[in-house]
Amino acid sequence: MTGWTVDRIPDQHGRVAVVSGANSGLGLVTATELARRGARVVLAVRNTAAGEEAARRMGGDVEVRELDLASLASVRAFAAKLAADYPVIDLLVNNAGLVLLGPRRTSADGFELHFGTNLLGHFALTGLLLGSLSAAPAARVVSLSSITHKNAHLDFDDLMSERDYDAARAYGRSKLAATVFGVELDRRLRGVGASVVSVLAHPGLTRTNLTPRAWEHRGRVGSVIARLGLLVTQPVERGALPQLRAATDPGVRGGQFFGPGGLWETRGRVVEARLSRDAADPGIARRLWETAERLTGVSYL
Repeated sequence: MTGWTVDRIPDQHGRVAVVSGANSGLGLVTATELARRGARVVLAVRNTAAGEEAARRMGGDVEVRELDLASLASVRAFAAKLAADYPVIDLLVNNAGLVLLGPRRTSADGFELHFGTNLLGHFALTGLLLGSLSAAPAARVVSLSSITHKNAHLDFDDLMSERDYDAARAYGRSKLAATVFGVELDRRLRGVGASVVSVLAHPGLTRTNLTPRAWEHRGRVGSVIARLGLLVTQPVERGALPQLRAATDPGVRGGQFFGPGGLWETRGRVVEARLSRDAADPGIARRLWETAERLTGVSYL
């Protein structure tokens, strides 16, 4: 394989980076590489014990803070304390993700759990940290998409999947929503002439703990399915490259979308990925943004 690698990450000394879901998988690799190059990295995690263990192993200038994206109260508390401690933030990586293929579940605020975590939590977090991001000379927000967004469609009459719930469909919708958010965030930042840029990335099919957790409700059968699924994935170190490039490549422009370039974007070297038609639709984006503002109570741009 050739192409963009972690060796091309420039020096990060003097930069403050916040990575959600940084105690495992893609987030752990991302936080580790940023810390290795000198960034002050905040590991924003739901499980602080796992976060402390990850911080101990990665070394560098890192700290652990509790953040549960499925709770708007947690998001608000985290953002308020972080913004007070860090009036300037250079990078926000909205990495944390959830996929559970069992029965329908809801967040602390009553939202369908995938939608509440993968979109609404990060939407609120980004808005609440925008002041600190805007204080940096060239801050970035990286939103994590998925190839599942390409076949998903948003049903604005049933965003919480209360009718005829299907877990895989709900997950795909939530990742489409997260993708729409990243694109619309770029439009709105450009519209006000902000120095902050919004960039997107997806990992293709990557070996993380999301696959085993997604099938854990199926017991032994689920464990077998998960192990078989892992056979077609690429290593997490490679899967993290698109978001690391989005976060650190000096040549990145707002609105760019990075992902693997091989086998239907499931694996391979980092290239510019393709958005689905819905993800690029400004009308869908405006409607989703207004809905997210209403549901979270966080309004910006």
